[in-house]
Amino acid sequence: MGNTDSKLNFRKAVIQLTTKTQPVEATDDAFWDQFWADTATTVQDVFALVPAAEIRAVREESPSNLATLCYKAVEKLVQAAESGCPSEREKQVVLNCSRMLTRILPYIFEDQDWRGFFWSTVPGAGRAGTDEMDDDDSARPLAESLLLAIADLLFCPDFTVHSHRRGPDSVEDMQSIDSCEYIWEAGVGFAQSPPLNYIHDLNRSELLRLLLTCFSEAMYLPPSSDNNILNPWVTFFCSTENRHALPLFTSLVNVVCAYDPVGYGIPYNHLLFSDYREQLVEQAVQILIVTLEHEGGVAHRPASPSSMDDQESVGPDNLFVNYLSRIHREEDYDFVLKGLARLLTNPLTQTYLPNSTKKIQFHQELLVLFWKLCDFNKKFLFFVLKSSDVLDILVPILFYLNDSRADQSRVGLMHIGVFILLLLSGERNFGVRLNKPYSVHVPMDIPVFTGTHADLLVVVFHKIITSGHQRLQPLFDCLLTIIVNVSPYLKSLSMVAANKLLHLLEAFSTNWFLFSASQNHHLVFFLLEAFNNIIQYQFDGNCNLVYAIIRKRNVFHQLANLPSDPGSIQKALQRKRKSPDAISRTSSQETVSMEGSHPAVPAEPGTLKTSLVAMPAIDKLTEQSQVSEDGTMVTVPKKDSPPAPRTDHAAVTGASDTESNSGRDTEDVFYTEAEMERRRVSSASTVSYWAATPDWVLSWKCKLPLQTIMRLLQVLVPQVEKICIDKGLTDESEILKFLQHGTLVGLLPVPHPILIRKYQANAGTAMWFRTYMWGVVYLRNVDPPIWYDTDVRLFEIQRM
Repeated sequence: MGNTDSKLNFRKAVIQLTTKTQPVEATDDAFWDQFWADTATTVQDVFALVPAAEIRAVREESPSNLATLCYKAVEKLVQAAESGCPSEREKQVVLNCSRMLTRILPYIFEDQDWRGFFWSTVPGAGRAGTDEMDDDDSARPLAESLLLAIADLLFCPDFTVHSHRRGPDSVEDMQSIDSCEYIWEAGVGFAQSPPLNYIHDLNRSELLRLLLTCFSEAMYLPPSSDNNILNPWVTFFCSTENRHALPLFTSLVNVVCAYDPVGYGIPYNHLLFSDYREQLVEQAVQILIVTLEHEGGVAHRPASPSSMDDQESVGPDNLFVNYLSRIHREEDYDFVLKGLARLLTNPLTQTYLPNSTKKIQFHQELLVLFWKLCDFNKKFLFFVLKSSDVLDILVPILFYLNDSRADQSRVGLMHIGVFILLLLSGERNFGVRLNKPYSVHVPMDIPVFTGTHADLLVVVFHKIITSGHQRLQPLFDCLLTIIVNVSPYLKSLSMVAANKLLHLLEAFSTNWFLFSASQNHHLVFFLLEAFNNIIQYQFDGNCNLVYAIIRKRNVFHQLANLPSDPGSIQKALQRKRKSPDAISRTSSQETVSMEGSHPAVPAEPGTLKTSLVAMPAIDKLTEQSQVSEDGTMVTVPKKDSPPAPRTDHAAVTGASDTESNSGRDTEDVFYTEAEMERRRVSSASTVSYWAATPDWVLSWKCKLPLQTIMRLLQVLVPQVEKICIDKGLTDESEILKFLQHGTLVGLLPVPHPILIRKYQANAGTAMWFRTYMWGVVYLRNVDPPIWYDTDVRLFEIQRM
């Protein structure tokens, strides 16, 4: 009964607040205490009992009451952080204030006039609860007091961490506590694993949810190309002002990487126990990805001349980024990599008992975290590639890519997966690791094959290109760049994978596809480059690919004789109008899919998705490096290409053949995808409509790298035909045996240097990651729906 009463009283207090036209004094504790002192409301109750319309009404009509409510809630948290919440009642007050602030903050952020409120100092307020106030504290903005109180409370004995008290009378002083002794979980830099305590996990989750809400001010600012707009909440929390930054960072990383959702080896265990740790792990990984935002280099404050010298050694101001970049022990790398691989593989684990293991839902956040680890800590990236452990990350990524290819609400997941593979493919070791035989057989909706991880990668990429939805087309460049990057190291492709690559070439080199967009010929260049790399550097083991090239030799001859006269261009484009399907599904010899797999399906109607900003083009995403004799990489300077004239022939002037001169990579402007779509439609109807011309076709046709393949065909086709005639062969195995033992040494052109396109970060990718990451956080926090129905500006929320 008491619970109903307390809810009723709480609701009465909310109504009083919204109906009072006169400001309520901050000293009127009897009034303010109704919101947190005597209630036992859950966070869901607070969201139900404090409706959005009423928060906005108070904000507009009695702003001083809203200001006082925020101030009083922060004051309670500051007092609790100082006292260490010895009583149960004080612990309850902390939880209630956290829930109240979580509810209100998004409505503060959505109103531009209120955004500065938490950063202003409250006149005469000082730090509540302290008698000997020094000047520094008395002028602390509310935001800083709130963030420091949350940090203290996350290491509060008997509330969020285990007490180390010796006896019943000794008290742990919150001010002198060494939080490094209270790290939440063993792992990086900490050996003891404290006993699990679900109450502590719940309390940590409440505080982390409030912290995430504080950081979410970023959602209320529109996308911008100014990379130095830092999130003030994150900047302060991750600065030296926060004395718990290191233990908290370590706690978050360790809680995430040590989590094992299978549940102590008992099938169906997750159905017996509510898993409080999972909620904590989700909050922890979300806090990590939004705090690990480091832009614009070292210092954002003007550095004093004396500190300039040691600026380099100090590293980034953001301590979370700083600590992440400095993790260096092999055993720490191993712990982090194994933990992430275990969690990423979890949704794929098929057992004989359906639903017997818990399926986690936070794989997108884990992928962003893995990305940030590789991006900020190059030694970690090299560790990942040092052994075949990288394949434990590759396989789940390929699974997610394949599974999401038909679902437009998961286009962000497709991008992050492809970016990670692009980043990895810039390193030689990745290509080498792909030669490991693939035997895991995760059920995937792809043709059955026997081969290596390279075959798996090719087969999945082929599936994405031929049977993904239309919105994935901007990713084709990236997918083929990855294949080109690994191609010089692939020892032997299977027949299935070889046929898939040739099917892609066949589809991309049809006249109508080449003539229908200014960028399409790049895809042919990428594939030819991959074939050349394999023929020149890995001919010996690749008889399947050579055989497939011989069988499809007409494709190469047609490319060499591509017509460029106006009549042929028109004819090809008219043919396209009759069959608008982008890439034919036929002739790719679809075989039976793997056992136990489910076909990729579109999003359920009504699924919410958040918009993304458009991605920079591939030449903005990557920089070219040449592999020299000793295996080291040398950056190839970019040719300064004059801007392409936006006329009939947007010829690729002076740029390399896979560099883009399309108008879509003006780096400083950010459009949402919907806006890009609108612009595309409107530009199609305006005068500056692009059309293929003979000059344009000739400008790139003469650069098609066909010499190596033509020479191979010239030498091998007559020999293969002779065997077939002599032996009356229709059997592939004899021809493959011949090709296997053949050699082209001395017959091919001089091998070209290997070109690798390495991922490089820029303003465009930084903005893309920010919108994607916050979009994921928005959609994943539905219980309670923290940001739902508030005026978010960073992205649009769309219903499928």
